Amino acid sequence: MRAMLIRGADLLATPWKNGGGVTREIAAYPHGAGFDAFVWRVSLADVEQAGPFSRFAGIDRTLVLIAGAGMLLDEAQGRTHALKQPFDIARFAGETVIDARLVDGATRDFNLMVRRGAATGRLDVWRGGEVHTVSADTVLLFCAAGSVEVLSGAGAGESVALATNDTLVVDHAHAWHCELRGTGVVLAVSIERADRAEPA
Repeated sequence: MRAMLIRGADLLATPWKNGGGVTREIAAYPHGAGFDAFVWRVSLADVEQAGPFSRFAGIDRTLVLIAGAGMLLDEAQGRTHALKQPFDIARFAGETVIDARLVDGATRDFNLMVRRGAATGRLDVWRGGEVHTVSADTVLLFCAAGSVEVLSGAGAGESVALATNDTLVVDHAHAWHCELRGTGVVLAVSIERADRAEPA
């Protein structure tokens, strides 16, 4: 098992081509992979205006509302994903035609994108005071609100403090036991790759 801490203050903002917002990539595999080559990718997005979502064929997407009054994601087939409360979650295929409507101003969202067939991803909402055991090729703990201390059972009393927008990335997290202390909220992403023979 190995761990890496990514501070929110170090994330770089990239404007969208359509001017509708900005994206901050948190992590991707392989490291530095572009949109046509990543196996998985996690990022933050500031959505500043309504409009169509970019389409990503072959990508499974999970989107979580972090801040703002929320938005409605209208699929062309008539289904609407309503993200109105903090930590509401929408899951959809990246090739789906979606138009976003903002409820009342800009939002901030957490995005998990996983290439179908190359990996699978799961996202859960954890809170301070909880204890979890997880097994995955990669686990990412993103502090979405407040602050938490992550105590790892893998080492004798090892701990990592996460502030809002910080992320702890743990590779080879097999039967990894961790305790969250504090009052913060964490988005826990577990990723299993299909190509486990490759180095992480």
